Amino acid sequence: MPPSTSPRFFTEREVAHHCTKDSCWVLLGTRVYDVTAFLRMHPGGEALIRSRAGKDLTWEMEGPPHRHSPNARRWLEQYYIGDLDRGSGAEEVQTLRERGKAREQTEKTSAEKTNKVEENENSPYKLCSSVDLDKDLVDWRKPLAWQVGHLGEKYDAWVHQPVDRPIRLFGNPFMEAATKTSWYWVPVVWLPIVFYLCWHCYTSLAKGSTRLELTSEFSFPIHKHMFPVLFMMGWFLWTFIEYCIHRFVFHMKPPAHNYYLITLHFLLHGQHHKSPFDGSRLVFPPGLASIMVGLFYMTLCKTLPETLGVSVFVGGLCGYVVYDMIHYYLHYGSPKKGSYLYALKAYHVKHHFEHQRSGFGITTTFWDHPFNTAIPDENF
Repeated sequence: MPPSTSPRFFTEREVAHHCTKDSCWVLLGTRVYDVTAFLRMHPGGEALIRSRAGKDLTWEMEGPPHRHSPNARRWLEQYYIGDLDRGSGAEEVQTLRERGKAREQTEKTSAEKTNKVEENENSPYKLCSSVDLDKDLVDWRKPLAWQVGHLGEKYDAWVHQPVDRPIRLFGNPFMEAATKTSWYWVPVVWLPIVFYLCWHCYTSLAKGSTRLELTSEFSFPIHKHMFPVLFMMGWFLWTFIEYCIHRFVFHMKPPAHNYYLITLHFLLHGQHHKSPFDGSRLVFPPGLASIMVGLFYMTLCKTLPETLGVSVFVGGLCGYVVYDMIHYYLHYGSPKKGSYLYALKAYHVKHHFEHQRSGFGITTTFWDHPFNTAIPDENF
């Protein structure tokens, strides 16, 4: 809410009335938030917020068991709509206003102190998560792709300050459309290929003519029952590739003086961290993904006998499809508390809002442990 706008006041009965998935309000002290748009994004699931609709969330935000990060608190401020009026007449309203002014001054002072500490620690987090169209480092009224490269050394801090608003990358409507993909196109495009290659590899191995040659004098046949093993090897290999791409490509820190690398980083992954809940950019466009898929295929087929290479490849391709589907679900799904996906979602949300330099696993956190990039357990 802009500073010049006078806050609205709501009674406790009004707040309590908004307790459905179509209109959900919560309290933080005397501040009122309309979190309807956030329900599907919440890492703890929609039901967890709805069960607390109309109530004060101060205890839940402070913890235990889960103390929300400063970024999560700043994110909540985007949904602020007014203050609580307990219905005691004009005097109480005036008192609330006075308290509001005092609280704003306290928050401002606290923000300045926190900002100073964070800057001293070279932290990427900043205190403002909403977009001021007149003061932001880029002009949100224009396409962002060709602007971000000029941010230089300010880019890393800016891109890791998430906002809840869509991003327009290009002015050309065709180029812009090419960067957006609905989640269902991933299984529609790739699963038929997965099914066909599974059938092709199994029937090829069933002929009994496929052999793995270790030396010029020694080789052994590959039985058709080995296909599931080769398939799972490919899937496991994909989890390692997933980790490496996310860590070393998507989270490279482009040199501050290199306009083109900054722009490339933003197009590949920076825009996702800037706007993590843009549903049209949570999965890879099939055209872009086909480049990576093609390289994976050619590498395996040149390394292994053709049928074996394709058998490993199709497992990796299936792993990629699952990766993209899980990634979408981690942003918009509401997994059951205590489930594997619930833990993954909490882990991934921590990666976005608090630990951008760690927690690179998406479908599994396995590779984060040997490479020492796991988010510590105490942060959950």
